[in-house]
Amino acid sequence: MKFEIINCIPRWVTHVVLLFTIHSMFSPMLIGQGASTMRGWKKGQGWGWIWGKEDEVGALNALSPETVLKALSLVKQGKVYDLGISYDRTSFKWPGHSPGEILSFRTPEGVKRQKDLDFTLPPANPAGLAWHSCALFISDNVATQIDGLGHITTGDDNHWYNGFKEADWGGNWGIRKTDATTIPPIVTRAVLIDVAGYQKVDALKANTPITVDDLKKTLEWEKVDIQPGDVVLIRTGTLRYWGGSGSDHEKIRAHDTAGINLDSARWLVEQKGAVLIGSDTSGLEVAPAPPGSTSFVPVHEYLLVQQGVHIGEFHFLEQLSQDKVYEFCYIAATNKIKGTAAGFTMRPIALK
Repeated sequence: MKFEIINCIPRWVTHVVLLFTIHSMFSPMLIGQGASTMRGWKKGQGWGWIWGKEDEVGALNALSPETVLKALSLVKQGKVYDLGISYDRTSFKWPGHSPGEILSFRTPEGVKRQKDLDFTLPPANPAGLAWHSCALFISDNVATQIDGLGHITTGDDNHWYNGFKEADWGGNWGIRKTDATTIPPIVTRAVLIDVAGYQKVDALKANTPITVDDLKKTLEWEKVDIQPGDVVLIRTGTLRYWGGSGSDHEKIRAHDTAGINLDSARWLVEQKGAVLIGSDTSGLEVAPAPPGSTSFVPVHEYLLVQQGVHIGEFHFLEQLSQDKVYEFCYIAATNKIKGTAAGFTMRPIALK
């Protein structure tokens, strides 16, 4: 009987079933490869100004509901890693940015004593309630951050990503194109390249270039590969010395200028398809710039201006390194403060 039923099934049905079975077996492998199916990315070319003349988002346009679901599928343990660092007036920063101050604007004592508000504290206040509020005078490029695409300008016309020019889109209250409000919430697969871990050092020394060969060898050691659409975070070990607020400037400065060179940035974008590249330093790239560079920050110029790839800085990667977590779901959202050149004092997370 079973033999007769099977032989009654049309041959095309058995072919469809066979094809479906093969697809089910191999589609996870194809998805994992990422291949060249990521929208907008071309191997050997990367991203670039491809999203339209008014675009302010860059490579992050490629993220989609599918990439979100793929990233969330990596969460198996429910473990949360805090990638943000704490900040105060003593914190180390790149010298090209202003210092920050956090001031008590209203205090319980002052509110009650001065009675200088336009409204009167309710008489029915037997608990004696009052409040604290603070005024912030702070750079938009401090602590854990994502550089916006308008952070770096180039040329005599001071243009940035997608050809936006200072004369047209600069302003007295911040930039008016590609400010931090245009950085979308990011939920995607991420890869940690733990260069310091692979090289078995606490932290790379200042001015150490991270080459393509360094990246390849570290990924091979981790048994992880980068897929188009990934966030790539590179660990130098610098933030093991951050402590409570990054106040030991001398210790941090002894490591902070280690980073990728331009060849490494090109490889990560053009050959691997990264949509955001970050590290645990204040500037991602090696400093000073190698001889022959077109600027003092050639990696920033390439990523932000030419490719539309955002840069993550001062991401805390120590716990990921300790747990040997090299592939995870990355979630980040910036402050929506109009005009700012970077999403600053952030608290991105990694989920595993």
